[in-house]
Amino acid sequence: MTEALFRDDAYARSCTAQVLAVDGSRVVLDRTVFYPTGGGQPGDRGELVLADGTRLAVVDTVKGEGVAVEHVLADGAVPPPQGAQVTAEIDWARRYRLMRFHTGLHLLCAVVNAPVSGGRMAEDKAHLDFDIEMDRLDAAQIEARLNALIEADTPVEQGEISEAELDANPGLVKTMSVQPPRGHGSVRTIHVSGVDLQPCGGTHLRRTGEVGPLKVIRIRSEGKRNKRVTIAFAGE
Repeated sequence: MTEALFRDDAYARSCTAQVLAVDGSRVVLDRTVFYPTGGGQPGDRGELVLADGTRLAVVDTVKGEGVAVEHVLADGAVPPPQGAQVTAEIDWARRYRLMRFHTGLHLLCAVVNAPVSGGRMAEDKAHLDFDIEMDRLDAAQIEARLNALIEADTPVEQGEISEAELDANPGLVKTMSVQPPRGHGSVRTIHVSGVDLQPCGGTHLRRTGEVGPLKVIRIRSEGKRNKRVTIAFAGE
């Protein structure tokens, strides 16, 4: 059991925690600010700081058994013993870029009116795949509408709905390839007022204005049903 602090506060950069388990280079903590790979968002990187000041590099974060979060240490690192107290510190600059992209992809969902068949983000770019005809995708138009939504600086709010409510409103799930986690009675939602509402477990910004200007760097066909729209930060 790992308490996922990033779900309630995506801006938390560090936390104190206790080591629950160690499996090779993988360390499970009782609580963490590290987001594990999922929903197209890469897992966080950072460091675990021991009581004596030793810093252990975390090169990836993944989901473990149940609701455990596993912090993957760099090769050769000696993991802390079970029961040890540590401070978990994420690479904030990297995380914040991913938060900007993830929020930007929600806006892209609103701009392109089509089912989403896949998506992924990295530190330098992000993309969504849409089930849509190629001739309906215009890069300049998409870019203009995206940046208008960003400039509106709309609040991005976190909420939840029951699994029964989600079953009654299946259209809220816009990603064909990724389904929201179930089994807890409720499902977390991300809401950009008047723009986008969908279940999502990733980390997001507080306002759309934080995304910053975006550019559409490529639109290409990835098969009969998949048309990929790739975005990046403008001016980089």
